[in-house]
Amino acid sequence: MEFEIRLSGSVEVRVGGRAGPLGPTKSRAALAALAWDAGRSVSVDSLVHRIWDDHPPATARETLHTHISRVRRALRTADPDAPTITSRTNSYVLHVDPDRVDLRAYTSCVEQARALKGSDDDAALQLLERADAHRYGEPLAGISGSWPDHLRATVGETALIAAMTRAELLMNAGRFTEAVPVLAPLAPEHPVDEALVGLLAVALHGGGRTAEATKLLQRTRQRVIRDIGLDGGRRLHRIQEGILAGTPAGALYGQGPRRRPTARPGRPVPDNLPRDVPWIGRREELRRLTSALSEGGGESGAVVTVEGMGGVGKSALAVHCGHEVADRYPDGRCFVRLGGHAADRTAGAPDRALTTLLRVLGPEGRELPQDTEELTAMWRSLARDRRMLVILDDAVCSEQVRQLLPGASPTSVVVTSRRRLTGLPGARSISLDVLPSDDAIALFERRLGAGGRSRTAEIADIVRVCGHLPLAVEIAASRLLARSSWTAADLLRQLTAGAGGLDELRDGERTLEHVFALSYRALTAEQQLVFRRISLHAGMEFGPHAVAALTGLPLAATERALEQLLTQHLLSEPAPHRFTLHDLLRTYARSLSDAEETESRAAMARLATFYMGAADRADRLVHPYRSRTSLDADDFITLPEINDVHAAEQWLLTESGNLSDTLEWISRQGSERQLALSVHVLTEFLDTRGRLTTTETLLRRAVAHWAATGDRKAQARALLDLGVAHSHRSRYDEAISAAREALELARALGDSELECECVNQLCIPLWQTGQYGLVQALQEQILDSRMQMKNGLQAARSYNILGSTYLSLAKNDAALTCFNSALSEFTAIGHERGIFVSLNNLAEVSTRTGDLGFAEIAYRKAISLATQRSDRREQATLQMNLANALIGLGQTEEALTLSQGSLEVFRAMADRRREALALNRIGKAHRAAGRSEQAVPLHVAALTLARRINAAGEVVDTAYDAALAELDTGRAAQAMAHLEESLAMSKQIGAPAEAARASRTLATLRAVPRQQQRG
Repeated sequence: MEFEIRLSGSVEVRVGGRAGPLGPTKSRAALAALAWDAGRSVSVDSLVHRIWDDHPPATARETLHTHISRVRRALRTADPDAPTITSRTNSYVLHVDPDRVDLRAYTSCVEQARALKGSDDDAALQLLERADAHRYGEPLAGISGSWPDHLRATVGETALIAAMTRAELLMNAGRFTEAVPVLAPLAPEHPVDEALVGLLAVALHGGGRTAEATKLLQRTRQRVIRDIGLDGGRRLHRIQEGILAGTPAGALYGQGPRRRPTARPGRPVPDNLPRDVPWIGRREELRRLTSALSEGGGESGAVVTVEGMGGVGKSALAVHCGHEVADRYPDGRCFVRLGGHAADRTAGAPDRALTTLLRVLGPEGRELPQDTEELTAMWRSLARDRRMLVILDDAVCSEQVRQLLPGASPTSVVVTSRRRLTGLPGARSISLDVLPSDDAIALFERRLGAGGRSRTAEIADIVRVCGHLPLAVEIAASRLLARSSWTAADLLRQLTAGAGGLDELRDGERTLEHVFALSYRALTAEQQLVFRRISLHAGMEFGPHAVAALTGLPLAATERALEQLLTQHLLSEPAPHRFTLHDLLRTYARSLSDAEETESRAAMARLATFYMGAADRADRLVHPYRSRTSLDADDFITLPEINDVHAAEQWLLTESGNLSDTLEWISRQGSERQLALSVHVLTEFLDTRGRLTTTETLLRRAVAHWAATGDRKAQARALLDLGVAHSHRSRYDEAISAAREALELARALGDSELECECVNQLCIPLWQTGQYGLVQALQEQILDSRMQMKNGLQAARSYNILGSTYLSLAKNDAALTCFNSALSEFTAIGHERGIFVSLNNLAEVSTRTGDLGFAEIAYRKAISLATQRSDRREQATLQMNLANALIGLGQTEEALTLSQGSLEVFRAMADRRREALALNRIGKAHRAAGRSEQAVPLHVAALTLARRINAAGEVVDTAYDAALAELDTGRAAQAMAHLEESLAMSKQIGAPAEAARASRTLATLRAVPRQQQRG
């Protein structure tokens, strides 16, 4: 019959649903004190305190023994096989599975649900439902004292966490109406809990009860202000402003404050702020801006708009301020060009800016949604606990900015715009006028530098003609610098002459176009062509080869033209050989290109051809083992010199944004053949950045194209690319199917090299699903073929996969031989990735055989090599594997930090198999540190995930590790079930070492007296 100890409601022992007698209140308190720590030793002093507080009777120890005896009799009366209480030195232990204690089972289910949130929301909701079934009333009803009160408070906090977790899961699924009854009963009990009230308000708003939401926010905020002062309730105020502004609940949910935000290990600190310059003037405006930013405080960031006419120096002021106050924003500084005036961008659409923010913020490679509301929610979620400064440059309107605000966050935002922005909640406004005369003169002199080719009176006249507008002053000074024979008097005469045109600067923005036209007309025909064409480039930065492709000019001529554009201040160079065009100049240049529609389309096609050709060259160096479909040749495109793997990796990293933009352009404007070739070229590039899964539709288009055209070799390679995407989304059956289809094509073609590569790719998902015997047979077959082909690189790859298979089959000596052979082959050809992968595999053998010292050395050497590369998945995997060795060496805190950092990377890349591994590794670190209670929900969450994706090897290990943690915490029945699962799966996949391990532990557990493992 089912045995249970209830601590919620009256303390009871129940068997088969019936309660047995326990005796007086102190006896029930004694049972509760032992049951709360079920399976763990509780000292006599602790028991005395829990029963009598700090005023025990003189005979407390003797009386305690009497109460323990009564509890023992009550347990035996209820069930002859009931758990036992054993006495140890000055302590007692109740030998019962903690999950047979209702409140322990309740807290365990809640913790497991929290661990699964974000990985498997449906399973998390089911766990919360199960948790509710373990609560029957007020904990320890009828028992008074400080410890019972503390226990009630602890369970109440868990209940609050459970409710908020349930609400968050429902709201993540858009089920706002269902979240309201979960949260509403708790609001009166926690009237000033901003996290709870914020969630409830968003849920009400999402359920169409907006009036109730605003009343709740207003009432709560008034109470918070009354209780803690004027600085209180800022987060609630931001949510209220968002509701009043009509922000959808799905986007507004990201503004909700989190309960206990925690810093994430290794979180990158973005800083793409443009460089500062020696500052001239604007002292009062700078003081006002820094003061307005200070008003946000630490908990709530400020929103400040900097407004004024084009060229007045809004961006310069914002950037200078960002450098001045950098120490206030430890989580980074982000600069985003909104391009409000640019002709080639959609005014008012925030999607591009949100995407830019998320890419700058990281983690790199995270899959981004396509919907604006989802982008907004993701941005606000990432910014929620960060204190950053974000500069949104050149906004077109308030609507464009509103969805870019970070919500309830300590992040501050500075928005620059030519227009006055109204309707931004809580925003302070600073309006810029032109420079005072003295500051304009100082700006001109600073730009001119030493040389003394001018007099103050002449400079004063020049800046007056420029209308004291900073941009015009800068351009005028640059013209003087570019003409070495000129003096300031010469420039002044040019500006004031009838043909000059700078005198028109007095009329505002229209005169800026005349300044640009003046500079444009001074260029040669080639320079003008370059100026027009670079406006077509979608990226913010570009190199000379890209410009040569756009113009069709030779590279040398292009570089000379770019140098002249730099001299004329029509172009800037933020990094060596990386150029950018100011948005104002882009607008002007684009207006000239618009008249050349046919030529512009041809230029964009050449640009796409260039980027794909250069990417193909780089990828062949970085990933030489791939079976490739060659691009169509274009002898008129000049590619950069990329001669080694490091240069190739750096080029891919530098051009990553432009490559993504190019692939997007090809998917919309290019032919299906061009798309199929391009997505093939970029498969590994996208994979290393965790974006391969987002382009699965393009991969399928590529497969369909080659099938339609009858190119079976290209079709097979496209299927291999698709299979990689499936594997990294833990969709192993689909990955196996794609690889097998590719293998059939290769065999029909009689292409032995392609056939070997298909087998190799097939073996990866087969190994991940525990089909070790089949993998061994296939790899031994193709290894012979590759050795006969004298292809050392491919043979080394087979050695690594074969060695991993031997290791899984407990053939450690054979695995060691394979890994050493792989290392030798990779070293001979200087393949760094292969070297660190082989070192990792050798360390795995050492970990299995107990040589943890060598394993640590090998892992750290592998990590030092991997950090020179840009593949974050590989780096995170190596760090997670190092953590395993460190756990065995007792270095649990470093192991925990490494594993937590790896978990974030895998979650960002939607790599579910490695996510399960990282969760399990974190659990092992907690257990090794003596925190088995914290380890249990992590192991169970990892096991749930491994089962769901059919990762058989991970099921074996996570089930075993979960059992060990459960044994530590007295959950013998659960441990038995997980050991049996690990044993059955080990036998199914042919893993003898793991099977023997589970069998030994099961035998030990079964030898324990039944009453001590009763659950």
